[in-house]
Amino acid sequence: MVKTDIEFSKKVVIVNELGLHARSAAKIAQLAQNAKSTIWVIKDRDKVDASSIIDVLTLACPKGSKIELSADSQVDIDIINDIIALIERGFEE
Repeated sequence: MVKTDIEFSKKVVIVNELGLHARSAAKIAQLAQNAKSTIWVIKDRDKVDASSIIDVLTLACPKGSKIELSADSQVDIDIINDIIALIERGFEE
């Protein structure tokens, strides 16, 4: 039996001078809300739903923080890659 829903994840470093704040969390949430599965943001042992601005903010990620983005399904690999690209561009700020 082949399992089609395999979790996918990628790691990234927050490069924005202001870290992960309300405006940047809103941009992540907006992208995550387009996913077919749940997108997760993981920092250390904390794992939150990326589609929730408040949940993302609770991670308290200053510049230099290492986070992981994970999707419950590989269907959402493009969403993960879009969020990674946004973070690597410093949230376009």
